[in-house]
Amino acid sequence: MTTTLDVRAIDDRTTAPPHRPQRLARLAGLLYLLVLVAGAPPELLVRVPIAAEEGTTAIAAAIRDGADLFRLAALSDLVNIVAFLGVALVLYGLLRSVHAGAARAMLAFNAISVAIMALNTVNHLAAWWFATNADLAASLGSETADGLAATFLELHGTGFSIAEIFFGLWLFPLGWMLWRTRAVPRPIAGLLMIGTIGYLANSAATFLSPELAHALTPVFTTPSAVAETALLLWLLVKGLALPRTTTKVAA
Repeated sequence: MTTTLDVRAIDDRTTAPPHRPQRLARLAGLLYLLVLVAGAPPELLVRVPIAAEEGTTAIAAAIRDGADLFRLAALSDLVNIVAFLGVALVLYGLLRSVHAGAARAMLAFNAISVAIMALNTVNHLAAWWFATNADLAASLGSETADGLAATFLELHGTGFSIAEIFFGLWLFPLGWMLWRTRAVPRPIAGLLMIGTIGYLANSAATFLSPELAHALTPVFTTPSAVAETALLLWLLVKGLALPRTTTKVAA
């Protein structure tokens, strides 16, 4: 049997200070901002331009020419990964009272994407290793080493597309809980849920028709990009306007 107790009926000393959720919400906003700052440059400014080079030799040469930047991009990726997991953990703590199942699903999808991204960093570093290691080039032959560097960079792109599936899936329970509570404006919550469809469509298109995916990626990813940017700004400026809830206590 369960008994529903109003949180306000509990001694004030056992309840969280009213400012604590807002501090946590702003912490989530700061971590989300770190995800944007650390996550976007390695992909958009480093890997994408290098992958656009014609031929494996040109790709490996581009990695060598920017070897220090390429290695720094891996460190930035790791910062992004840790910050992204931190966002989910903080939001889980804030939203689990809204719907425990949805909060667990949100955290699980985030954690899966984090695991994929962490493993995918190995592909990035392998591309750097084969492109820049003179001993490997001497033993394997420069063409073979360059080909392996280009292959691992391509594998990183494939791993990123797999992670995109879970980037999208984590947005749906997050958006649904925010919609349900009106903790943020509903257009933001709605765009987060629509962003799920965009991420899944982009990932599917990447595997089914890479040329089509390249053309449609801005269309697929714009809703989630707008929604996530709006969310992090809202978290930083306003926090979360979570309603006071009731707690079920086992009798």
